[in-house]
Amino acid sequence: MAAAARAQVWAELDGSSWDLVIIGGGGVGAGGLREAVRLGLRTLLLEQRGFAWGTSSRSGQLVHGGLRYLAQAQVGLTWASVRERERLLRDAPGLVEPLAFLLPVYWGSHPGRLIYGFGLELYDRLGGLHAHRYLGREAFVLAAPHVSQDQLQGGYIFRDAQTDDARLVFRLIREAARHGGTALNYSRVEELLRDGDGRVAGVVVRDVAGTDGEGRGGSVARVHARAVVNATGAWADRLREQVGGRPRLRPLRGSHLIFPGWRLPLSAAVSFIHPNDGRPVYAFPWQGVTLVGTTDVDHGEDLDREAAISPREAAYLLRAVQAAFPRLHLTAGDVLASYAGVRPVVGTGKADPSKESREHVLWLEEGLLTVTGGKLTTFRAMALQVLQRLRALLPELPPADPQAPALDPLPEGPPSLPGWPGLDGAAAARRLAGRYGAAAAQLVAEAQEGELRPIAGTPYLWAEVRWAASHEAVVHLDDLLLRRVRLGLLVEDGAQPLLGRLRPLIQSGLGWDDARWAAEVERYQTLWQRAYAPPRLPAETQGQVEAQSRRA
Repeated sequence: MAAAARAQVWAELDGSSWDLVIIGGGGVGAGGLREAVRLGLRTLLLEQRGFAWGTSSRSGQLVHGGLRYLAQAQVGLTWASVRERERLLRDAPGLVEPLAFLLPVYWGSHPGRLIYGFGLELYDRLGGLHAHRYLGREAFVLAAPHVSQDQLQGGYIFRDAQTDDARLVFRLIREAARHGGTALNYSRVEELLRDGDGRVAGVVVRDVAGTDGEGRGGSVARVHARAVVNATGAWADRLREQVGGRPRLRPLRGSHLIFPGWRLPLSAAVSFIHPNDGRPVYAFPWQGVTLVGTTDVDHGEDLDREAAISPREAAYLLRAVQAAFPRLHLTAGDVLASYAGVRPVVGTGKADPSKESREHVLWLEEGLLTVTGGKLTTFRAMALQVLQRLRALLPELPPADPQAPALDPLPEGPPSLPGWPGLDGAAAARRLAGRYGAAAAQLVAEAQEGELRPIAGTPYLWAEVRWAASHEAVVHLDDLLLRRVRLGLLVEDGAQPLLGRLRPLIQSGLGWDDARWAAEVERYQTLWQRAYAPPRLPAETQGQVEAQSRRA
């Protein structure tokens, strides 16, 4: 949505009536918008920051069943997840892609070959396939030559999938908009409206798209709705408080390190056990870099402040990759970037955060339907359950088709791209089709001279930056560089060396004058340094990490 279109929606918002208002512009909210529009509901989605700003741009980038959940006897969650994984692989080629996983087995280690084999057999059966096999030591080393070979017995190979979570969210929103849905970012719900019986019947929302991100004094609208869904994830208790709900969530932070692909080269994902506490950790190739995750710690900080990896978490992940890949001698100086997200987990008081269930929950309280918990992979299943529950408020709602595709089928094949040096035209076309859906052809058509070339060291084309600035509801520079395209995570120094080349593409698309550009660059640099830059470890911790690397 361009700025002019957004302004037009806001001009007509006060006093408007909708069948459904969804609060929260992450995966669950976007999925709910798409499915509600499919059923003919006049639906409005409101997001207090940028679309996918919260958890849904900072996940582990995996579409998976969660093999470790089987060890916690969460068979139902795993079954639902692997089924949704297969659906997304079928419905979203180019956006959700298969990912081979390697699982090393060491002599005398736990769980060991037999337990791993049993778990993978069950994992595959739940997904209706047989995709795992055991590799002997020699074959495993060929597949993962940098893995620790001390006491290596062999290992398993199995299949999951990966995605770009923010692009998945935005494709859902764009497709919902094409079919009549409306989505507004930087629109903060400040109050729930009630009807004469005290039931939730709408919201009071403020436009916070000011240059400081707070929008002090922004427009306020009273929006009426027959049903209101709270899909704000880790923020869900805030709205529930207005209807008397007691706090139920335990926000847990998951942090990640990003290494240059050449520094931690992998042809497949590798899952391994952390030497300190026995938790599973993974590393896998993602968009030209290598992603390492994840942690699972209580997040006691302000949820409105961008989450960031802590020095302790950084040291923890560094220790893991050093133990798993000792020959590479990795240190903190090799880290390209980092990011952290906050998971909405229902707390039960378990001492170990990793033992808390990742099942999603639905609560209907005074007319406010809250959906929270769960995983990115199951966003569609959660959306369908929300609509089923809404029949208590919207009895005429037709049944959803559980077999309908998660995303719109593409009307044509992938757009044709030239074979620029460094660009695989067929692979890039598949990628564009997956990420932009029906808009991919228009993106290519609007590209100017030289903009179908790849940005060095990344899979992105210059044309994608132009498209995002012109068409994808960008309000701040971080919306573009951290979520629409991922240059802030993939290029050294948060892509700041590219800003000179990016500037005309962005300014022309957004209509920013030089003063606005300077303000946005300053804001972005401050944000990136605080929440996305390579972590700075305390001197004593850094010394321990480097000593461990030398011993390896």
